[in-house]
Amino acid sequence: MLLSGDPNGERVHGRTCPLCEAMCGLTVPVTAEGTIGTIRGDRDDPWSKGFICPKGSALGRLHEDPDRVRTPLIRDGDSFREATWDEAFRRCEELIGGVLERHGTEATASYIGNPVAHNFSYSRYGSALINATGRWYSPGTIDTWPRNVASLHLYGNAWLIPVPDIERTDLFVVFGANPQASNGSLFSCPDIMGEIERIRSRGGRTIVVDPRRTGTAAKADQWIPIRPGGDAALLLAVLHVLVDEDRVDAGAVAHLVDGLDRVTEIARRYPPERVEDLAGVPADAIRDLAHQLADAPSAAIYGRIGLCNQEYGTLASWLIDVVAICSGHFDRVGGSMFADPINTVMSSLAPPDTDVVGRWHSRVRGVPEVLDQIPVGLMAEEITTPGDGQLKALVILAGNPVVSAPQSNDLDAALPQLECLISIDNYVNETSRHADVILPGTTALETPFFDAMYQAWSVRKIGRWSDRVLPHPDGWPEDWETLLTLQGLLSGQRLDDVDVQATDDVMFDLLCAAKGIDPEVARPLSPPRGPERLTDWSIRTGSVGDRYGEAPDGWTLEKLKAHPHGVDLGPMVPRAAGAVRHPDGRIRLAPDYIVADLDRLDAALDAERPDLVLVSRRHLRSNNSWMHNITVLVKGKDRCTLLVHPDDAGRLGLTDGEAAQVTSSVGSLEVPVEVSDEMMPGVVCLPHGWGHDKAGTRLSIAREHAGVNSNELLPADFCDPLSNNVAVNGVPVEVAPA
Repeated sequence: MLLSGDPNGERVHGRTCPLCEAMCGLTVPVTAEGTIGTIRGDRDDPWSKGFICPKGSALGRLHEDPDRVRTPLIRDGDSFREATWDEAFRRCEELIGGVLERHGTEATASYIGNPVAHNFSYSRYGSALINATGRWYSPGTIDTWPRNVASLHLYGNAWLIPVPDIERTDLFVVFGANPQASNGSLFSCPDIMGEIERIRSRGGRTIVVDPRRTGTAAKADQWIPIRPGGDAALLLAVLHVLVDEDRVDAGAVAHLVDGLDRVTEIARRYPPERVEDLAGVPADAIRDLAHQLADAPSAAIYGRIGLCNQEYGTLASWLIDVVAICSGHFDRVGGSMFADPINTVMSSLAPPDTDVVGRWHSRVRGVPEVLDQIPVGLMAEEITTPGDGQLKALVILAGNPVVSAPQSNDLDAALPQLECLISIDNYVNETSRHADVILPGTTALETPFFDAMYQAWSVRKIGRWSDRVLPHPDGWPEDWETLLTLQGLLSGQRLDDVDVQATDDVMFDLLCAAKGIDPEVARPLSPPRGPERLTDWSIRTGSVGDRYGEAPDGWTLEKLKAHPHGVDLGPMVPRAAGAVRHPDGRIRLAPDYIVADLDRLDAALDAERPDLVLVSRRHLRSNNSWMHNITVLVKGKDRCTLLVHPDDAGRLGLTDGEAAQVTSSVGSLEVPVEVSDEMMPGVVCLPHGWGHDKAGTRLSIAREHAGVNSNELLPADFCDPLSNNVAVNGVPVEVAPA
């Protein structure tokens, strides 16, 4: 929204930062010539109050990056040529039509990258590609699926995920997350590090459980080092202490919980002494953690990426909530709560369904699908293995799996074997360099924005509309029109017959029907077709919406636009009784599907431990790989280093600053060593998202800071079998001087 202007032509726009889940408000000055000035935090935003991180301040540089793709590209031999949009779509029609004619829809797939969730058009229309292709892949099976599987079985919806009420808690316990670098994940709150300081100022505490003394752990009151993969065992032992000392109390949700007796019986099998070796946490420290949880007036327990991408990811994600419920810190102020978003979100829209495992299997290994996906690490073999259903066409939306997928070298070698590869991306990166067609998208400053997805995990009911800061590029289709055009082609239509307007009307009608709204009533009251109309629908059908006139005082997009800095309608409220999506409205605390995996954990308690394991990390100035092409985000000290504890460095003969050879069962890398006591012994750490040394990319700054790709070390079959999520953390490795 336009906040101010001056006689010299500079205009200051307000908008929400779209780069992560914090949804911070920004002020973006634009000169009369259309250049971007210094981006700052919006101090008048009632949500973020001026907070900003280095990534948000770089939005202008992302827009002005000379390496960014500014016209469609079509493969011409070993390089690309610039093309018009019509030429590019005609080539897509030719490629897709050929695959459909020769092999059918089952030979097509889509890959939906993480930036889709933060894009105004892609987040609302990415499903068009999913629905039109034979299968789909995403980073969800790298970083999120265990949490989704746990929520599905506990609450009846994969996206109904409780978040910590950090603003009002007395004890904040963090498992496997580093908000100092990532702010929040499936947890929307600006300035989490500031919130940690505010917890301390009101007499509370923060505890971080992590193999590394992260930036968050360094600011916390207590750091508990834990062996990667040991979180589920630790949480079971915490639960054991609560049971053994008769301190289990489900509190506010006691009347909603089924399976409490079964969970308490399970917990009796895991005294702290039994799990301390697997967890790497002394029994006394486990008991102390349990006592702090039981004694705290309120406690918010948060577990994220580190819990998900390990071999017991679903067990750990489930147990985070079980401990919160059994300690009486669930669905109450200061505990773990369900957000109360201003708009309709997936957790309130999707029907309850727990039968989402094994409805079909991967073609090569026979791996059962989970939540309609097989692991992204299996994509390469689906391309290279002949037979019925062999993957021949792939559409990649805002993703770079050659950098982000496990065993990434295999995928890099497999992509050229496709008959059709279409990449919707703003860069010629490690993945899109293999494409037959690259279709660029607009930048964040060229599109409106309303973050519809991450309201679902927001600690407050907030909303902010953002107009375009810069005009839409002349001659370009809107991003949503690009996706609906490809959907039509993938559905077998000729380009000249694709009607994106009609398709959009069908989508809108279906959404109205899902909320009991007559589309004929809704259409005249709505903005024009496209994502703005869908945004208005989500606000009108949300918990405080006007339902197209049924509640005249309710919220609409037009009403929200009257608040250029956004609105804050208050904190979360207890609402589990109405939020749980199981048909009976009850929480299933001990689902058979998850409990059965305890046998695998039991076997691990007595198994031999690897001498050395690898974990991942992220930096404050990094999110997705394209941020490595911005000088202000990559300058300074080399961040792609192998963190090694001094004791491990001594016994392995490693020297700070010298190269080490890191070897797993599937790959080997050379990387500089950084000796640091922030690592616990027996664990080494590499960042993810690097490895920008591939020929044919157009990432000039990233190439100067290439680093190594840690995903080359990750076995595609080392995963959590309940969710198919790859185990990024806890990978056995050998390390020696290079």
